[in-house]
Amino acid sequence: MRMRSVLVCLLALAMVGMAVSAQWLEDPEDGNCTVFIVGKDASVDGSVMTTHTCDGWYDSRVQIVPGGAHEPGEMLTIYSNMCHADRADRQPAPMGEIPQAPLTYTYFQIGYPFMNENQVMMGEHTFSGRREYRNSDGGLFYIEELQAVALQRSTTAREAIQVMGELAETYGYADGGEAISVCDGNEAWLFEIVGAGPLWRQGDEGPGAVWVAQRIPDDSVYVGANRSLIGEVDLNDPDNFMVGSGIYSVGERLGFWDPNAGDTFRYWEVYGYKDDNYYNSRREWRGRDLMAPSLELDPYARRYPFTVVPDEKISAADLMTFQRDHYEGTPFDLTQGLAAGPFGTPDRYATSSRSNPEGSVGWERAISMFRCSYTIVTQSRNWLPAEIGGVLWYGPDSPQTTVYMPIYCSVTSVPESLYTMDRYDFTRDSAWWAFDFVSNWANLAYSYMIEDINAHQEKFEGEFFAMQGAIEDAALTLYETDPELAVTFLTNYTSDAVNRTVAATWDLADTLVTKYNDGYVNNSTRGYPQEWLDAVDFGATTMLEDFVDEWYGEYEP
Repeated sequence: MRMRSVLVCLLALAMVGMAVSAQWLEDPEDGNCTVFIVGKDASVDGSVMTTHTCDGWYDSRVQIVPGGAHEPGEMLTIYSNMCHADRADRQPAPMGEIPQAPLTYTYFQIGYPFMNENQVMMGEHTFSGRREYRNSDGGLFYIEELQAVALQRSTTAREAIQVMGELAETYGYADGGEAISVCDGNEAWLFEIVGAGPLWRQGDEGPGAVWVAQRIPDDSVYVGANRSLIGEVDLNDPDNFMVGSGIYSVGERLGFWDPNAGDTFRYWEVYGYKDDNYYNSRREWRGRDLMAPSLELDPYARRYPFTVVPDEKISAADLMTFQRDHYEGTPFDLTQGLAAGPFGTPDRYATSSRSNPEGSVGWERAISMFRCSYTIVTQSRNWLPAEIGGVLWYGPDSPQTTVYMPIYCSVTSVPESLYTMDRYDFTRDSAWWAFDFVSNWANLAYSYMIEDINAHQEKFEGEFFAMQGAIEDAALTLYETDPELAVTFLTNYTSDAVNRTVAATWDLADTLVTKYNDGYVNNSTRGYPQEWLDAVDFGATTMLEDFVDEWYGEYEP
């Protein structure tokens, strides 16, 4: 039987090797983020909120870009792919220059720009759009640079949208279709943009981009998951719509809309059409269902209402919970079934698209993703000075295992650990590596370790929320005496919150290593769940042995 055992082992190694090779050659999905938007009357305290899960390999360093006054004639260099500039060999290339504004505001950037000193906030999700619209060989702006310049030049969400739209029309938009949530203390908007395709590249008269923005009703919420969702547009309703100059003409000239055919114009249909095998729509359903379960939306529907009114008011803590969702308690629960392994991990690593069943995009895609670079929740509040009213809750790495830490929009510095990052060089000086290590280690015994991780999250996030009112009251008292004192106070508080959280997360990592060493829990046998043992026919003839029997026959010494 020794030869038979050797054959089984060799075959197993060959199969593993083939699987690893296939995954190595197959690039993982890049981008594919999820965004929530909450109007001020839909939130528990009047905050306008948005979120972003940056679900790909992106720069996760928190950077503060100072604003200031600029000389006449000064130019601003525009770069490509700023959101990936986390290594010396991934530095962006200059695309060109535009005139600098006389005055710019301080803004914050991770992979994507997300906040400025005026508590204008942004989230992002890519929808790609029809390839025919791309200006990849002629446009000046990628989406992250549009966002950056808009945050440098705006005090409101409307101003930010107008800046992005005008710059893209004038200088050309080089990126794929993008949807940007844009919020301030009063309003929440969704901005969608695509290029203008050959009409722009061939020098024909017309804009360098096609864009539209729709306001989120104050009492409503929105969820976007990599599809264009803006539909019919009312040009006579400037309170709720902002549009670019080519919204009808570009689609008509490229043959995707015929006004003479009597077809209803829908932006998503003309500019952002995407076939969907539930990779996108399932998340759109789940987000709306989490906030408005009374609607009993169909998880198999192809389209959902643009916004819904939540059953209950939404808090920042709720949004963090939603972003950690893996469809728990639904038929699509990723913590259940054989694919989740014996310990119910929701993570599904990349597999070759050749492995997908016909008509499928492969694994079910949840809101929370293991390959997330960072995740944010933002609050903008009109009853507070911007220095205090704008706060970003930043979580390095994946939502399911991160801790959201407060960063106020007036802070003048952040701890070095938020800027130290290199995915090819593990270091305990990096906040990102602390959370990424915990996330990956948890897969050894997820159902056990996630309890330790959740306790860690609840300890710190619970403390931050419990103290938020007192911290902001103290900052407001200082602000009324001297705004600079309030800024110093919030900078120190932010640094302390981050430093304590990151240090405790490294401690958690060490605890998980020792507590669950070699398949034990504190040196006690953990074992496998009985239902999993039953499901894999524990003790029965294995599939590999059957295969060897069929191929080689019983070995006769």
